Amino acid sequence: MNESLQEKLRYLRLNRLAAHWEEDLKEAARQRLSHAALLTHVIEEEYRVKCDNARQQRLKRARIPEPWTMETFPFARQPKLNRKAVMALYDTMDFIPKAQNIIWLGGTGVGKTGLATSFLVRAIQQGCSGHYVLFAELVTQLYHSVADHSQERLLKKYVNCDVLHVDELGYIETEPVQVGLFFTLMQRRHKKKPTLITSNLGFREWGSFLKNDHLTAALIDRLTESSHVINMRDCVTLRPKLSAES
Repeated sequence: MNESLQEKLRYLRLNRLAAHWEEDLKEAARQRLSHAALLTHVIEEEYRVKCDNARQQRLKRARIPEPWTMETFPFARQPKLNRKAVMALYDTMDFIPKAQNIIWLGGTGVGKTGLATSFLVRAIQQGCSGHYVLFAELVTQLYHSVADHSQERLLKKYVNCDVLHVDELGYIETEPVQVGLFFTLMQRRHKKKPTLITSNLGFREWGSFLKNDHLTAALIDRLTESSHVINMRDCVTLRPKLSAES
């Protein structure tokens, strides 16, 4: 391939074709492909590469700390988890077009975050935009946004996300303004976009960190009106325990 053609391919962002030009021509000759078949092959390969790159970019923007996959989840170690219900949601992913939330409730280390991020990764792989955020980080961002009057821009960022994963509700106490903005975010996503939530506290305990009984009740009402609640309160921790000598 001459340099002029290489420049044209780079300008058109046909990077995969530029890198595999000679290979494609040799493969076409070997298989005696027609012009139409060769063009079809080239276009399909470019499309595949661009889709893969876009998927990797969406995964990167999602800021998932550990991109768990369902295939590695140790269901055998969690016999009290309703595996059938979890896999029914995971296999169909119909909670996305239905804008249904999924809420995992259970103790520390039982695998809530691993399951939720598995759903988030699968959604991104299927073409959705997604984002992971710790509840503590989210409410801190919301609080700071009030000071510089950027709350609408921040809310829009999280509202427009196809699938949002809010992790670890219940580990910090919140200020009234934070609770109000978090409620606004959930209200704007209500019945429009699905939200994945994990919490180490049951719904009855949410008032202990939200500190507003009326908003807590309204928030739980919105979140559970169209949602799947996966109870992991009786599950055991999957984290290795330190020995007594440690």
